[in-house]
Amino acid sequence: MKGFPNIWKEMNRSERMQLKAFICLLGILLLLILIAAGLLKKLGGSEEEPPQESSREEEHVPVTEYLHNVWIMGADSSGLLCFTGEGERLLRVAVPAGDNLRPGTTQSQADSGEGWSKVTDISWGTAEWLQGLREQVADLELSDGLVTALRIKSQKTGGKVLAADEDGIWLEGQGRLEFTEDVQGYRLFGEPESAGYRDLCIGYDFADFCLEEGRICAILLAREAAMENIRVLLKNSDYKGIFHDRVELTCDTDYTVQILDAADPQEAVVSYPAGESVELTARRGARLLVTPSARTGKIILESIHRSQGIPAYRGSLELWWTQEGIVLINELPLEEYLYSVVPSEMPAFYPQEALKAQAICARTYAYTHMLHAGYEELGAHVDDSSSYQVYNNILEQEAATAAVKATYGQLLVREDGKTLAETYYYSTSWGYGSDAHVWKTDSADEYEYIIPRHLSRGEMRRMLGQETETASQSPDLTREDVFAAAIRSIDPGDFESGEGWYRWSYTVKNLNCDTVRRQLQNRYEANERLVLTLDGEVYVSSSIGTFKEIRDLVILTRGAGGVADELLIETDRDTYKVISEHNIRYILCDGETKALRQDGSQVAMNSLLPSAFFTIEIAREGENVVGYNLTGGGFGHGVGMSQNGARAMAQEGYSAGDILRFFYDGCSVR
Repeated sequence: MKGFPNIWKEMNRSERMQLKAFICLLGILLLLILIAAGLLKKLGGSEEEPPQESSREEEHVPVTEYLHNVWIMGADSSGLLCFTGEGERLLRVAVPAGDNLRPGTTQSQADSGEGWSKVTDISWGTAEWLQGLREQVADLELSDGLVTALRIKSQKTGGKVLAADEDGIWLEGQGRLEFTEDVQGYRLFGEPESAGYRDLCIGYDFADFCLEEGRICAILLAREAAMENIRVLLKNSDYKGIFHDRVELTCDTDYTVQILDAADPQEAVVSYPAGESVELTARRGARLLVTPSARTGKIILESIHRSQGIPAYRGSLELWWTQEGIVLINELPLEEYLYSVVPSEMPAFYPQEALKAQAICARTYAYTHMLHAGYEELGAHVDDSSSYQVYNNILEQEAATAAVKATYGQLLVREDGKTLAETYYYSTSWGYGSDAHVWKTDSADEYEYIIPRHLSRGEMRRMLGQETETASQSPDLTREDVFAAAIRSIDPGDFESGEGWYRWSYTVKNLNCDTVRRQLQNRYEANERLVLTLDGEVYVSSSIGTFKEIRDLVILTRGAGGVADELLIETDRDTYKVISEHNIRYILCDGETKALRQDGSQVAMNSLLPSAFFTIEIAREGENVVGYNLTGGGFGHGVGMSQNGARAMAQEGYSAGDILRFFYDGCSVR
């Protein structure tokens, strides 16, 4: 090799060219040989060498999935028809090819704990086994999508649900049962659906509960609700709160007191004669049930006060000792509840058709809350205050009871004929109503049947088809000038033009900035989205700051029917925007000034203005607001049925059905 450079140098140019050509020829010849060898190998079908050990396919690792507290709707040899939170799902079982009835040999990955059954250990497909699986709750193990093991939750219980919250429920006679972390709920009637504790009917025994180690792992809503009794939380004296310090009672018949969570309820019953008073005490967490010996007996609750004096209650009384105080729940038939609601909400001397309309509204409102309890954690559907419907504040009245009996079981339903209407009502209109947007809730659009009608005789005739004249165009009451002109006039065609609250005024002569600030802070704490502070050019949610002077009060926007929707309060420090009719009524009520009605009478306003249908005129000293005058009309929020409007309609011969159709467009009585 060392001599090669010398040989190359000794060659002349011609010899070098010949050598290069020879080398190229050898390269081409070698390439042709390789191509020919490849062709011969293909034509000869020679076998490839076996792959190396490292290239072999890796062993399959199955994908394992666990489903907890699944509802097994059906079972046959093809698999399990299950319902989970995601809907129906057909799950096949791991079986060997060619054998549809015998279990497969897939190795189970399930926990070997008590209750688990591997499909290799059961007689899959036999009638007895399949029957035992149907309509059961189970944990399932799936391997590559096939059921390889399961555990049936066979222990069940049931009973009257006394209360429910996100952590558990109270069952009558069993005490409190907690939920497991993976609790599931199912509605079993009609089309299957997922359910939760909020779907339980408080005070009823319509559900079963599957247990796992003493805790509820599944809720099974077994029957459709057909409810007759309502559970009413009784507030303390003057409706100041929901907890009572003490409970003293008697009954106009013999009565019993039973400890609901006693080990042996029969031994925990004490009897008392009619008229004997007793102050009931118990340990924290205990529940007592007071029951008259006769269905018509009444429990006289001597430790609270109502407008009628000492109230008496039909049905039974349940007492629960909580950390905050004693909770009282009156359970009674819905119809008997209405005997005390209707006269508490509408004067019994009103015309019978107005009382019947009120009874249907009250029944529908109550039944809606029986389906979806307002106090599920305490075990009550409603309370007895104006937060729901005022109950038993006024003694039962014969005319009101007659209206309830005449409309027995009747409910107001929406246009589809089955969905219950939200039957909101209020005292008096100013000539127009509003709609559900006044409360600034996300559900307002669902109540399209509550429209801001003109409560006039002409509008009633047009609605009933009694007048062919085309309705005149409604004024745009969201405009400040249009509303101001309307509220300062009286329309004799309005049903309520003669009512005292049809027009009113409210004059604050000495504006107290501290009161306004306190009111602002209270409403901000109640809902921080509805009291905003100006920050630059945008309004933001922020705690109310200090201020000494108020520079301006302005209605920024009006809603349907002219209701004040947004109020601007400009101070020497910050500018605030108050949203919703309720907040505006609260903040502009100083608790001292009386409202002057159009009939000349004066009425104290303790916490709210009569309505938010008003204009505002301010009095100034220099640049500061020192007082204001409101010119307004109506009493209440203005949504749904005006009770005094219903009164006037009934006096002019309209029926309860006509009245309800006017206020709830497209709805009917069922």
